[in-house]
Amino acid sequence: MKLADLEIFVVAPPAPGWGGQYWIFPKLTTACGIVGYGECYASTVGAEVMRAVIEDVFARHMQGENPENLEKMFRRVYSSGFTQRPDPTVIGAFAGLEIACWDILGKARDRPVWALLGGQMNDRLRAYTYLYPQPGQALPEFWTSPEMAGEAAIAMVEQGYTAVKFDPAGPYTMRGGHMPAMSDISMSVVFCKAIREAVGDRADLLFGTHGQFSVAGAIRLGQAIEPYSPLWFEEPIPPDAPLDMARVAQSVRIPVATGERLCTKAEFATLLRAGAVEILQPALGRLGGILEAKKLAAIAEVFTAQMAPHLYAGPVEWAANVHLGVSIPNLLMVESIDTPFHNALIKNTVKVEGGFVPAPQAPGLGIDFDEDLARAHPWTGTGLHLNMQDAPCDYVNGNSFAGGAPVKE
Repeated sequence: MKLADLEIFVVAPPAPGWGGQYWIFPKLTTACGIVGYGECYASTVGAEVMRAVIEDVFARHMQGENPENLEKMFRRVYSSGFTQRPDPTVIGAFAGLEIACWDILGKARDRPVWALLGGQMNDRLRAYTYLYPQPGQALPEFWTSPEMAGEAAIAMVEQGYTAVKFDPAGPYTMRGGHMPAMSDISMSVVFCKAIREAVGDRADLLFGTHGQFSVAGAIRLGQAIEPYSPLWFEEPIPPDAPLDMARVAQSVRIPVATGERLCTKAEFATLLRAGAVEILQPALGRLGGILEAKKLAAIAEVFTAQMAPHLYAGPVEWAANVHLGVSIPNLLMVESIDTPFHNALIKNTVKVEGGFVPAPQAPGLGIDFDEDLARAHPWTGTGLHLNMQDAPCDYVNGNSFAGGAPVKE
């Protein structure tokens, strides 16, 4: 087998667009006609520029290569331009192409990808979901309503979910870690209280932040929500300060989870060595792909850390997460985006059933990618997949949302 052709789909999910403004899916075809689909989770440049990066990575490092040679191709890309360091754009491009290679390899051998990763460890995977507005619940009021959050949590538990995530802690500013306003801390406490009272012990609470706090601010916030026993405190400080994350982990009695903005096992290693993380959340479309995630899971196992693959992307990265999860012993859970469009894009071939995901049995990633649906929803904008607000945290009237409501992730 030789990798021969590349096609790229940039798809815009319909409003409200859970999962980002667009999703990037590379399609690889071998010279013998086997097709594989991947997904790139990269948002540092616009979609058209990212398309050019993916094309360059493929032409420069992968075209004409045997898709089995994943180690060789990874090292070419990782070392390209005399770098040998994590790069969210180039590694993100490779990650999507690497996932597509696994899809090809599974189809060539008529086996699911998890079977090529060491076999089945888990026959079904625990899934979690963000709390999104339910029918009759209005935006933007939902994001600041503990009562609505509690109602949404009950609805998710009734569907079978045993863990729900929410992030009421204030804006994500480009200005780096800040001290939360007392109103943000109070809002976080009342959200935790309302959701805990709504679901009791039927579901874990997953408290999300997005790297927006200083060390001291994260500690204040984390200690305030400790009485409600969240399962995790997600990315409490910026991802470029791994050693400082350990100070948070040592001061808060909630396990720290992080990783969606990290690239390759190298960036996770410092967190693990420092005792800064208990739950790893790699985004496989940014990390470098499935093999890099499998290596990371093995490293994490040594530190008794667990894996909870991140998902704020499309359904191909979702499928990759699932195959990884089936194959590893230290899986905690996988994030899901259980929306009609997300499911329709892969024709409902990998999905949540009663709060769990059955191990896929079809060859490759086990998906049936709907190219017609993808082409019918092209991305035509100029923005990025996700953004952080420019405005500082202006504490107007005790409300740090004054710079603009946070972008939900």
